[in-house]
Amino acid sequence: QLQLVESGGGLVQPGGSLRLSCAASGFTLQSYTIAWFRQAPGKEREGVSCISRDGSSTNYVDSVKGRFTISRDNAQNTVFLQMNSLKPEDTAMYYCAAVRRIPPFQSTCDMNPSAYSNWGQGTQVTVSS
Repeated sequence: QLQLVESGGGLVQPGGSLRLSCAASGFTLQSYTIAWFRQAPGKEREGVSCISRDGSSTNYVDSVKGRFTISRDNAQNTVFLQMNSLKPEDTAMYYCAAVRRIPPFQSTCDMNPSAYSNWGQGTQVTVSS
């Protein structure tokens, strides 16, 4: 079974940056679509970004467009989320998730949590002065 481990969270001031990592073990990520989700206390889980199996397509929730960038490095079996210009409203637990995809779905991704079968344990991001 694919296992995912998030890292890179922490406390940062507004306007600062963090780089989250999602490392896979047990199986290669080359055949998987990957997404980042976040959940703040009292709020619904929200899709933040996703990247297709082949890396050709990415999606972002409107609130992070222009500030966050998702990428994947299959050689390292890792997916990253670069977060710049952080705002207090970005404060949440961030999770990565993966689902295996085969053609013809290798070039698409979605941010519906029900589509994903493998989840990491989460990493906390806190943006505060």
